[in-house]
Amino acid sequence: MSSWRQDLSLSAVSAGLVAVLVGFASSVAIVFQAAQAAGADQAMMVSWIFALGLGMGLTCIGFSWYYKAPVITAWSTPGAALLATSLLGVPITQAIGAFLFSALLTLLLGLSGGFDRLMRRIPTSIASAMLAGILLQFGLSVFLSLQSEPWLVGLMLATYLLGKRWLPRYTIILVLAVGLTASLVLNKMDLNALNLSLSQPVLVWPEFDFGVLLGVGLPLFIVTMTSQNIPGVATLRASGYEQVPVSPVLTGTGITALLLAPFGGFAFNLAAITAAICTGPESHPDSKKRYIAGLSAGFFYVLAGLGGASVVALFTALPTALVASLAGLALVGTIGASLSAAVAEVQERDAALICFLLTASGVSFFGIGAAFWGLVGGMLTLLLTRAR
Repeated sequence: MSSWRQDLSLSAVSAGLVAVLVGFASSVAIVFQAAQAAGADQAMMVSWIFALGLGMGLTCIGFSWYYKAPVITAWSTPGAALLATSLLGVPITQAIGAFLFSALLTLLLGLSGGFDRLMRRIPTSIASAMLAGILLQFGLSVFLSLQSEPWLVGLMLATYLLGKRWLPRYTIILVLAVGLTASLVLNKMDLNALNLSLSQPVLVWPEFDFGVLLGVGLPLFIVTMTSQNIPGVATLRASGYEQVPVSPVLTGTGITALLLAPFGGFAFNLAAITAAICTGPESHPDSKKRYIAGLSAGFFYVLAGLGGASVVALFTALPTALVASLAGLALVGTIGASLSAAVAEVQERDAALICFLLTASGVSFFGIGAAFWGLVGGMLTLLLTRAR
């Protein structure tokens, strides 16, 4: 406990807060769409947020504390998008059965250790290039938002530049404070609909249908692995946290999903974008003390889960430009470090650039996102250039 108190810093706590803010505000609407497609009523949708917030919070705290690294978990946003289209007409009891099936596959993969061995074969340059490609759009969103909200984003950008010069450790928390203040002054936030209420979990007993298991559960597992866990592992590797073994984390997220799926916790996985906020230098100059950001993110995730509808209403009240700019500015340092690591090795530079460009393009084939294809393209290029 004394070590924890010594390592505590405002910059790491603010990184955890920003990660939760960005994670919820950017994709909570997709989770609601998935719940509505499954036929969930208002109480069930609040229960989904409770289960997801609790699961992400406990896994963030547990993994970050045990490995002394900022291990950030998240719900599967591509998985939620998949569910929003594939659960139409599926009874919610069968949907819960599909969630349990996907969780079981994750648990078995984690216990096998195969995913960990596969990820360790990916060079740092390729992992860094994929991470840079994933984060590029967030960096660009700062200047795209500047066009639509020049005063709000302009003040945030000026605060970032001045903060990096005078108070680098507290830059992001200053940007958040200025963004919230400017949003209130410019009447960009509507807080009238907010009310305080705690979440009430709703248990749904699962029903297993073979067609739904193959049509929903298996694709959910595949999308979560390829579009979420692979970039999540790459984020940890690119940030230097080699001491975090992947298989136990997969096992832990699988067990968490098995326990919370009946309440709406459809999938848990390693985060990439929100993790990059906590693993970067803005979190703390000393990488050994950034685990505080993981603990903080877990704490705020638990609060968000317990707050349920109130927290969701707060996040959705925030201006889109504020959330986009906050995420982009928080990731500038990580984008730069990833690009630097991607092109550091001359012999791997072509492969890293192919991976970066493919990932940044946002292409999707067979329902699998660009991060996976960027990784495939980079590795194939590397194999061909080495063979040559």
